[in-house]
Amino acid sequence: MSSEQGRVAVITGAANGIGRGLAEYAAGLGMRLLLSDVDEAQLQALCAELQGRGVEAIACVADVGDPVQVEHLRDVAVQQFGGVDLLFNNAGVMQTGHCWEISHAQWQRMLRVNLDGVINGIRSFVPLLLAQGRPAHVINTASLAGLLSSPLMAPYNVTKQAVVALSETLHYELSQLQAQVSVSVLCPGPVASAIMASNQVAGAGAQFSELLDASIRQGMSPLELAELVFAAIAEKRFWIFPHKFFKPALQRRLQSILEERNPVFQFVEADEPGASHAAG
Repeated sequence: MSSEQGRVAVITGAANGIGRGLAEYAAGLGMRLLLSDVDEAQLQALCAELQGRGVEAIACVADVGDPVQVEHLRDVAVQQFGGVDLLFNNAGVMQTGHCWEISHAQWQRMLRVNLDGVINGIRSFVPLLLAQGRPAHVINTASLAGLLSSPLMAPYNVTKQAVVALSETLHYELSQLQAQVSVSVLCPGPVASAIMASNQVAGAGAQFSELLDASIRQGMSPLELAELVFAAIAEKRFWIFPHKFFKPALQRRLQSILEERNPVFQFVEADEPGASHAAG
């Protein structure tokens, strides 16, 4: 029997891409699932598919940018399953364009979903996880953009780097409490998904968006990513890097910081098809 059998996972942004891969992999481990997304049709279809396999899967439509809706998501988890073992703060959207061409509303949408969504998840669920008095784990989805900045992706860079900082801070705070709650930050490169469908292209971002969309759609499969994520959870690893090709670029960036040199942008090419990524 899997060690995950019967445990409860809450996954936001579960209807597509990374979230769907996590849901399908968790279902294969025998976990009970509370799945959330703003796309009600696809979310319900996923839950129906999993239920057809005998999986306990409940759909709960929620906008993670709204703290009241995330609190409701937590309450549903308690009412239906009695508690939570794994929380995946995974929902995210994309925005491209020159940072000065992106509208206030577009900036706020990115901050609301990509950053407030994680903040709301932590504020709503961590007190519950602590009160349960048993091991639990929070996994926040960031990106390689949480470690390396690229042009024409300012809102994504900003929100994902904030998620990394928030996750690291949460890790320190829980460690100080000697809590049984662990934290991971997931920083993938391209993973096959339709995240670019959420993009509201601004100004010069159109051609770049097409190239980025092609790279993402050819990326790692969500199920392959999920397998790596669950292996990291089992080891209680904070950093989850499914793609390794970015590390030389990260080393160059850190060295430029230590030496107080101006950053120089360049594309980072991976060994696998479609896995190129922009890096500072």
